[in-house]
Parts: sequence; C-alpha cells; structure tokens
Amino acid sequence: MKFAKEDLDMFLVPTGLWIMFGYHLFLLYRILRYPETTVVGYENHNRIAWVERVMQGDSSDLGSALTVISSNTAAATFLCSICISLSSLIGTWVASSSDNILVSSLIYGDTSQTTISIKYISLLSFFLVGFVSFVQSARYFVHANFLISTPNTNIPIKYVQLAVIRGSNFWSLGLRALYFAITLLLWIFGPIPMFASSVIMVIFLHIVDTNPHPLHQYSMQRRPLKKLSQDHDLINGS
Repeated sequence: MKFAKEDLDMFLVPTGLWIMFGYHLFLLYRILRYPETTVVGYENHNRIAWVERVMQGDSSDLGSALTVISSNTAAATFLCSICISLSSLIGTWVASSSDNILVSSLIYGDTSQTTISIKYISLLSFFLVGFVSFVQSARYFVHANFLISTPNTNIPIKYVQLAVIRGSNFWSLGLRALYFAITLLLWIFGPIPMFASSVIMVIFLHIVDTNPHPLHQYSMQRRPLKKLSQDHDLINGS
C-alpha cells in the first residue's frame, strides 16, 4: 500500500490535536487535584486573597482595586474584538474565493478544496470559542466591578471572589482557544508544520503552566496601631 502525501493530513493533524487536547486534560486534572502545582491555581489563590483584602479595607482604597478590574476588562474586550475580527475575515475569505492563493505545490499535504474548507472552518471555530470566552470574561469582571463599588452594603466576599475567579478562568479558556488557533493556522501550510507546532506548543505550555513556587499563606489582616490608639482614646473620652 503506497503512502501518499495527501495521507499525512489524516495522520499528523489528528495526532497533533490529540496531543494538545491530552495535555489540557492533564492540566485540568492538575488544576482540580493539585492546584498548587499549576500557574492557574497559584494565580487564583492570590486573587482570592486580593479580593478578601480589598473588601476588608477602607472605601478610600477601592480606587486601585477598580482600576485593576477595569484593566482586565479592557484586555478581555480587546482580545474579544481581535477574535471576532479575525473570524469575520476568515468567513469572508472562504465565502468569496473558491481558489485559495495559499494552495501551491510547496505545501506537502492534501490540497483538495474539501481539506482547505475544513482547515478554515476549524480555525474559525476556535476563534469563535475565544470570542465567547473573552466576552464572558469581560462580563464577570464588570460584575465584580459592580459588587466592589456598591456603596453601603454588606455583600459577602465570596460573591466577589467567585466573579473574579470566573472572569479569570474564562480569560484562560480564551487564551487556550487562541493557542489551538495558532496550530490550526499553521495547518494551512501543511500537516507537518501543524504537527511540529503542536509538539512545540505543548512543551512551551508545560513550562509556563507549571508553578515552582509554594502558595503563600496569607495571614489575617491586622488593624494598624495608630487606628487602635485612636479608638482607645475615643473610648476613654466617652
């Protein structure tokens, strides 16, 4: 049985995708069971402590907290716009052209019109997943902004923590969709670049997703001595 170059797409592309999906399933297992070993768990741990300190602090210190939330919202909105713009561009490109200019004899792989359509549809799907994820991320960050800035209320801290963590998780999901889109983008140039990029991407992500530092155990917030002395003077004066 002769192995043609068109068969490379049927072998290398699913293998590359399984490598990517397998790594992320392994990462999800580590996040759920051993969060201290992952950067996602490390960052979420610090975010929970940050929200707790912000909600326990004075109202005059909320300005910096709202600035942080607004910065995350702006970043999510920007990437959301990038995803939907690229999705529209790809959709227009596929719909308006039957002959792709990137198809040439230099591509070592299947260059049929069906395979080309699958490439663009797959790439478009991950950009749309990224778009939805970044929209949800911005939504939760805006909700956290509302909760933090609500005056004269006793909102439970866990509500704000939940909004911030969900916004961060959707942000991470959107980035993962973009990582998949990068590998599928290289599939346009053939299955070999796509498979190579999948292996390199998994190695890179394993390095950046691993947390080598122990989780910092935040102590309970103590009231300043100056404020304690002022309260003591008020009690004695009364």
